[in-house]
Amino acid sequence: MSKVGKLPVSIPAGVTVSVDSGIVTVKGAKGELKQAVNNKVTVEVKGSEVVVNPVDNSKAANAAHGLYRVLINNMVIGVSQGFSKTLIINGVGYRAEVKGKELVMNLGYSNDFIAIIPEGLTVTTDPSGKITIAGIDKQRVGEFSAQLRKLRMPDHSTGKALRHDKEHISRNVGKPGAK
Repeated sequence: MSKVGKLPVSIPAGVTVSVDSGIVTVKGAKGELKQAVNNKVTVEVKGSEVVVNPVDNSKAANAAHGLYRVLINNMVIGVSQGFSKTLIINGVGYRAEVKGKELVMNLGYSNDFIAIIPEGLTVTTDPSGKITIAGIDKQRVGEFSAQLRKLRMPDHSTGKALRHDKEHISRNVGKPGAK
């Protein structure tokens, strides 16, 4: 059995979880999320906990056991607290601003990048060069922040980048000057 899958998912106050014909629905203060569940596991709501059990002892059932437990836990956290990621812009003249449902970024190229903000996500910017992406679906928040980061990957020689807030860029040592 999966070590992660054995742990029950606790349901906080204000969140409801229901299982109906292979679809888990989680409703909370911030919204509602749905997840289809594989037939290798069974999901039960027992009081204030959600328990995920494998159907048999196969390798596929073991993998699905841990996976669906984590997905349901992320859904519960998402509808109660939400998820957010912060990107930091480093570079002279680099900037970003939100215009309606678009994120307009100048990242040192000849043209600005315009990214359409997906439904269910909120993006905020501040003048210090931070972009904050927030939403209830962990996968969508992480995917959108990864797509933005790809627009200007970190450069280890100049330090220019669009990077995550917890990411450290190690700078290359420059060429030694003539003395």
